[in-house]
Amino acid sequence: MNRIALDLGFIQIYWYSIFILLGVIVGSVFVYREAKKQGLSTDQLVDLIFYTMIIAIIGARVYYVAFNLDYYLANPLSIFEIWNGGLAIHGGIISGFLFLVFYTKKKHIRVLKLLDILIVGLIIGQVIGRWGNFFNGEAYGAVVTKETLMKQGIPTFIINGMYIDGVYHQPTFLYESVANLIGFFLLLLLRRYKYLKTGQLTGFYLVWYAVVRFFIEGLRTDSLMLGPLRVAQLVSICLLLIGLYLLFIKYRKEPKLSHLYQKEAIYERV
Repeated sequence: MNRIALDLGFIQIYWYSIFILLGVIVGSVFVYREAKKQGLSTDQLVDLIFYTMIIAIIGARVYYVAFNLDYYLANPLSIFEIWNGGLAIHGGIISGFLFLVFYTKKKHIRVLKLLDILIVGLIIGQVIGRWGNFFNGEAYGAVVTKETLMKQGIPTFIINGMYIDGVYHQPTFLYESVANLIGFFLLLLLRRYKYLKTGQLTGFYLVWYAVVRFFIEGLRTDSLMLGPLRVAQLVSICLLLIGLYLLFIKYRKEPKLSHLYQKEAIYERV
């Protein structure tokens, strides 16, 4: 599998970078369309997308480097070579969320309302971005036979791409991409539900992605580890609990149903 999409001599453009950028662009389109419907100003929306993406990419890289510290201390310049892979989505989610909390407080925007707008763009970005892992020959699973992959109905070009170091591997990047694509369509349907409460769309995303990532992480051979534990599975458990809270617990004690079903404005009263 050729990792380089375009070689101009003085610069090489990697497929990994292309798919990350494509994921950002497509995700931003969905965010922009929904944010305009919800009344977020164009200037704030552009600022929000621009700075959140930068912070999330930096956070994703820092997270990955932190769990591979021995290697990067020995090879410090490699920290900046993100085209070689090494962007941990959980690091991006955490850093992006922290920035959003800061931004929403400053601009008097309801953070859960904003998250409900963003997560559809986030998950479709994840769907696309995973294909960068394919071209980089990473995020794969255990050794399997070619016949096993063929029986699963996996396209030939993916099977060929999973032939790494003389053996075939499970395309766990594909499993996660397809599962998140299903989650994307479910989110599009769910946000049409008129009784949906603020934060529940985010809760559904957290539950969906936490379950998907927990099980797929168990199949991967390149997990970030904390002792004997897979870090992504630990984070997935935390995200699952937060998601369940937003879905089923946060609004349980609200006294008036009419209040629950009322559409919440994106801006707070100040």
